[in-house]
Amino acid sequence: MPENKGQQLWDRAKQVIPGGNMLLSKRAEMFLPGQWPAYFSKAKGCCVWDLEGRKLVDMSIMGIGTNILGYGDEKVDLAVRQTVDSGNMSTLNCPEEVWLAERLVELHQWADMVRLARTGGEANAIAIRIARAATGRDKVAICGYHGWHDWYLATNLDNASGLTEHLLPGLEPNGVPRGLAGTVIPFRYNQLDELKTIVRTHNLAAVKMEVQRSTPPERGFLEEVRRLCSENGVVLIFDECTSGFREEYGGLHLKFGVEPDMAMFGKALGNGYAITATIGRREVMEAAQKSFISSTFWTERIGPTAGLATLSRMLEEKSWEKITEVGRRIQKGWQEIANSHGVPIQITGIPALSAFNICSNYSGEYKTLITQEMLKKGYLAGNSVYACTQHDKTTLEGYLSRLDEIFGVIRKCEDGLDVEELLEGPVCHSGFERLN
Repeated sequence: MPENKGQQLWDRAKQVIPGGNMLLSKRAEMFLPGQWPAYFSKAKGCCVWDLEGRKLVDMSIMGIGTNILGYGDEKVDLAVRQTVDSGNMSTLNCPEEVWLAERLVELHQWADMVRLARTGGEANAIAIRIARAATGRDKVAICGYHGWHDWYLATNLDNASGLTEHLLPGLEPNGVPRGLAGTVIPFRYNQLDELKTIVRTHNLAAVKMEVQRSTPPERGFLEEVRRLCSENGVVLIFDECTSGFREEYGGLHLKFGVEPDMAMFGKALGNGYAITATIGRREVMEAAQKSFISSTFWTERIGPTAGLATLSRMLEEKSWEKITEVGRRIQKGWQEIANSHGVPIQITGIPALSAFNICSNYSGEYKTLITQEMLKKGYLAGNSVYACTQHDKTTLEGYLSRLDEIFGVIRKCEDGLDVEELLEGPVCHSGFERLN
């Protein structure tokens, strides 16, 4: 099959950009090696256009979860355009950063102060620096994915598989100082005994964890984590860079009624514009004054402007309710399709961040086949969907109908048809793999 323009550019990119691009999750090999469009020329609603002008419905990860309101929300974009017209940067500070900080504190009554940044990795690094400064301790217990910085990747210095269950299988911590070995200790979600052992045997500065990703918390799990931290003077940090504003207007922790000492928000906060926030209790956050946490472009104006406009639009749309309902419809549709073809699947994630895995030795091949065939039908799709408010009933019906056809083929493969003969390229990557 001849390469499309996107793949041609991707081949060029790998010659001048290590890894091909700036984000592992957007590498073409993570979706459909040799065939993925790779680049977009336009994005609007829940659709993107590739470099050849082909319109594709995004039933995939919607900008890696950045666009709850869909691509190009008119009111958010208008606010940004007005900021561009009046100036994005100056010697003075922008007032929007104060207004956004006040709004976030208003939404989280347990919090008092805010530090803004532009990426999730930065927000996570800020939180760890503050927690260590506040406690005078070094060690951190983690559960979940928390970015690319040294403090986090140090997990794999002691244990090469330390991050395997935290979304980063196969990762080698090359370039991370060996002196950081032993500073980060992982524990598995819902495994309270593992955390109790870590707290008992290490002098922790913080416990950093995602509130929920693949599976819900067992009864009392989050409450016990909170108790352990409180009793041992450990800063509890909830990483809500992914989960924030998807099931609650604010953090997912509000649903469970467990208050952390710090929390981070990103991805959806600016509906596609770069803005992240680290919020926390005053007695913890003021420790930022004891350290140096500062960056020029954290003071630009577009980020907080987009954040304020996005929060306003979320409230108008009740977006968290809409995308949760969209996710429930998708999960229900997946299960009905799987049942009708006798193909066992496992569905994970909160509704707005849904994923499924085909329970088979050929799950990777089937995921690749789905992406390959859905692309032919005009969809960006795999085995996960980040829901947005623009995923309407008609869009979902079209998506599920076409997915149903492919599950019929998967059933035949389970009955003996060779799936590899159906693939027009290599199987997609499932983790951190070097590119040729």
